[in-house]
Amino acid sequence: WYLLLTMPQPALSSLTERQTLSEQVFNELKEAIIAGDIVQGAKITEDSLAKKYGISRGPLREAIRRLESIRLLARIPHAGMRVVTLTPQMIEEIYTVREALEGMSARLAAERMSDTEILDLENLLEKHENTIDKSDGKYYFQREGDLDFHFRIAKASNNNWLMELLSSELYQLLRMCRHRSSQTPERPLNALNEHKLIVDAIAMRDAELAEILMRRHISGSWKIV
Repeated sequence: WYLLLTMPQPALSSLTERQTLSEQVFNELKEAIIAGDIVQGAKITEDSLAKKYGISRGPLREAIRRLESIRLLARIPHAGMRVVTLTPQMIEEIYTVREALEGMSARLAAERMSDTEILDLENLLEKHENTIDKSDGKYYFQREGDLDFHFRIAKASNNNWLMELLSSELYQLLRMCRHRSSQTPERPLNALNEHKLIVDAIAMRDAELAEILMRRHISGSWKIV
């Protein structure tokens, strides 16, 4: 902080601009990978990205390093930087871990969520239902963070370890899997109804039922994938 405070103003401005550019490119690339606009296994080159986004190498490399840290990019020997490829084994392992962790999150949420938080969760599902209706029931993809039903459940567990595990490296890979399963015919409405049942169990403070329903929900997603 001392260095930042004593840094000349133009240098501070340059640092802020660099961080802003890096953050913007990081978010755009992240969403493009998750949505499949940049296909799995695609080679990532600094030259092409620098030209596409009109960004210098410094902030671009920072964005790439961040994408690599959350496992959306992987450095392959003799093949360069590539978008992660979700193999069947990798997806199965992710869903196995996800079922256990999110089941426990639902159990703890039923024990610890306030009535106000439960009401907010119900309101969130109403917004999700409106989004599904606008797509004629064909699409249910949630934005990340507090707009994501599963993220909110993990957060409501009030367990820092669970939150860390579900919101760090694993989270973006889960979003990739969910993006694909959410577009399967009939899945959007089925998933929404399953979410509502989970919230009902949480509202009744039935921790065991909440965990069972969440596990069943995740298991159903895995079968689709």
